Amino acid sequence: MLNITLVSLSPQPVAYIEGDHFWTFIAKTKPGHHHSKDFKMIMTSMMAAAVPYALEGYEVMLDFSIPPWFIDTALKVARMRDIPLDYIVLRPSLGICESGVAARPKGTIADYAPYLDLYLDFEDAWQYMIEDDTGDPKKIASHIRDGIDSGKFRVS
Repeated sequence: MLNITLVSLSPQPVAYIEGDHFWTFIAKTKPGHHHSKDFKMIMTSMMAAAVPYALEGYEVMLDFSIPPWFIDTALKVARMRDIPLDYIVLRPSLGICESGVAARPKGTIADYAPYLDLYLDFEDAWQYMIEDDTGDPKKIASHIRDGIDSGKFRVS
């Protein structure tokens, strides 16, 4: 619902890339393969997929948990093509995250403890953060749109 509302508020053509779909591209991994390598590969693939849309004048929205440590990579890709980069972190409270992943219809995570470090990684992105537990999509989408339009979320 938030993505639909945000897209409707955008004044230009929009390409929406849902990162979780990229997990389905991995059909089989090597024995002993580490999930963390896939995570970085998926983010890199999303960036690569976004570039042609951005070059054609689309505002590209990547919907995924992209931690602050990946922003330098994303910025390098964007700068090579003179594409502006905005970074927004929607970060609900830890309790909301834990209950949300436990209730997923697909990809349920019963034990959030291994993901706590990822949650904490986002503390480094406080200037790009929206902390909101209300879940009101219109309110959050308006806040995001206003921030993009004002340059608040621009990575330089």
